[in-house]
Amino acid sequence: MTTKAPGSPRRSDATKAAILEAARERFAADGYERATIRAIARDANIDPSMVMRYYGNKEGLFAAASVIDLRLPALGALPGKHVGAVLVAHFLDRWEEDDVLTGLLRVGVTNEAGAERMRAVFAEQLGPIAAGVCPDPADAPRRAALAASQILGMALARYVLRIAPAASMPRDEVIAWLAPTVQRYLTAERP
Repeated sequence: MTTKAPGSPRRSDATKAAILEAARERFAADGYERATIRAIARDANIDPSMVMRYYGNKEGLFAAASVIDLRLPALGALPGKHVGAVLVAHFLDRWEEDDVLTGLLRVGVTNEAGAERMRAVFAEQLGPIAAGVCPDPADAPRRAALAASQILGMALARYVLRIAPAASMPRDEVIAWLAPTVQRYLTAERP
């Protein structure tokens, strides 16, 4: 009888990882509605029944594939006047490096499960940042939503719809335009 060394990955872990990678790429490329279990299984080089075994259905697979860590920067030591610029720059990096995030945005525009996932990601991850920098932490959800509206609006215009000139603006120019608004939403006194 062969035994696995402690800590060595199980074959099921590798299969799940392959399924999730294929699902992320397929959802990003095709959107939720057009992505199929069969196509995802084909991309992962497995039988479609394995997708169903591990994730139950397309909704379960989407939920697992759309777990996203925004990897938001720690802002504690940062002077408050730079919060907007740091966040806008961070999100530009994320959108440019992560097709999954762009895919989730596409799905969120057309599918309620995707919209709910996007709402949760931003509430759970941007909300605490807002609470840490805004004058009244009770306003954090409102301020996080306003900041997200700017960040998501630019992402939609620049990376999904590719609206000119937003799609071709130099990165520094995007930061210069958006950062003051995000800064105001997060740190200014309430109107």
